[in-house]
Amino acid sequence: MSGWAATLASDRRPAVIDAALSVAVRLSDAERVRAAFLAAAEQTRLPATIRWSPCDVAQGDAGLALMCAYVDRCFPDAGWDVVGHTYLTSAAHAAEARVPPPGLLSGLSGLGLVALLLARDGSRYQRLAATIDAALAPQALRLARATRARTRGLSASQFDLVSGLAGIGAYLLARREHPTSADALEGVLTALVELVGDRDDMVPPWFTPPELQADKTAARSYPHGSLNCGLAHGIPGPLALMALALSHGVAVDGLREAAQAAAAWILAHRSDDEWGINWPTMVRLPESQAQRDPPSRAAWCYGSPGVARALWLAGTALADSALTELAIEAMEAVYRRPVPARHIDSPTFCHGVAGLLHVTLRFAHDTGLPVFAQAAADLTDQLMAAYDPGSRLGFCSVEPGGNRVDQAGLLDGAPGVALVLLAAATDVEPTWDRLFLLA
Repeated sequence: MSGWAATLASDRRPAVIDAALSVAVRLSDAERVRAAFLAAAEQTRLPATIRWSPCDVAQGDAGLALMCAYVDRCFPDAGWDVVGHTYLTSAAHAAEARVPPPGLLSGLSGLGLVALLLARDGSRYQRLAATIDAALAPQALRLARATRARTRGLSASQFDLVSGLAGIGAYLLARREHPTSADALEGVLTALVELVGDRDDMVPPWFTPPELQADKTAARSYPHGSLNCGLAHGIPGPLALMALALSHGVAVDGLREAAQAAAAWILAHRSDDEWGINWPTMVRLPESQAQRDPPSRAAWCYGSPGVARALWLAGTALADSALTELAIEAMEAVYRRPVPARHIDSPTFCHGVAGLLHVTLRFAHDTGLPVFAQAAADLTDQLMAAYDPGSRLGFCSVEPGGNRVDQAGLLDGAPGVALVLLAAATDVEPTWDRLFLLA
């Protein structure tokens, strides 16, 4: 199918658009954003999650610029490009003062993607894009070389979507017509091919040993190491990038075979539940059916929605109908799960309802199946029930235990909710979701 169309019925759209615009207007006020950040620091029970860095897409001005870019495309004569320019300028100045790492959600790749989205088909920010490319390419190639030179396992942050090669490649793929980015993309994909290509190792080379786990809790939980199954931090991220590269005609030796191998590994490590297909957060080492972890939550970051989308992209790129059909079955199982069993209490994107809704919107667009349109309507109802016009930002992030926090960051806060609501209720394609490797 081609051409994006609003999934919601026409009589549902005005209220949803009004809610999204109300959130966006609040977030266009830098003082309100600052007040929300200060309030969040007092509200949270997870202080490590509250931070603000202007050049970050996840929690910074770059993310707000991305929100403005999409609102500007939906309502091109309302001045949102000006608001977006202000936030993008702040992000670019911060990056100029201290060159950030290359990652997608908190680094140069994400900033570059935001500049592309605000560029109005390339008519703006070309100098900024070229500057970012020149700074990013050497970093990307260094990380690719370090990944290829691994000796004993890897930190997930080296290859994942959030900080690693998969996310960096998402930006480079969008800039593949430019020689500097094309060379860097080839280096990134070559490293991923070596990392996940079909081989006889008992343990895949992308495993994470305990000393490289994200935190001490994970190291204790997986004392012999683990293999990450989430789209955000695991092997589905590289699979999604490789699939998108194949679909765009990028030629790298072994790319097709590596995508097939990654998809096969994912299929072999399901952790189904009573409602159907699912996946665990991690596979522990050494592998054992008796010790296999339970299914994960039903989110973009971990669980069936993100994994299913990676498999759908792979099935499309490889012309493998078995993969696309299984992806649909996995999503149908998500909708069969009672809302509490999905374990996504927050309305936000990363591990909340907005992320699940957006994956659903992409499947609705690609398949035209009624199950996805109905699920999108139900999930939109769930989001709208969480809308509080009297709150500081319109939507709060909900921490484990029900604690409500005024998060202004795109990944875990109100901007991500506004983006998804507009995608559900307008005919403007949400090309911003390359940030999440969903299309």
